Amino acid sequence: MVMEEKLRTFIQNNFLLGDKNRAIKEDESFLQNGIIDSTGVLELVNFIEETYKIKVEDEELVPENLDSIQNLITYIQRKQG
Repeated sequence: MVMEEKLRTFIQNNFLLGDKNRAIKEDESFLQNGIIDSTGVLELVNFIEETYKIKVEDEELVPENLDSIQNLITYIQRKQG
């Protein structure tokens, strides 16, 4: 499964309760649109670390890295080198 699909599926299943009718735009802010709260960020980080075998450092817990599908893809690709 492509990275975007994996991320989208995880977010829909865990934060939108599997609502397939709720399309998430690639650049849509999770926090501003109430998709993910602060506890959800920790779940998302755990998923990213386990799925992509990377370590998310405390200083990397910023919206620029984690607040949209687009930001996540860019961040994960950068971490994977």
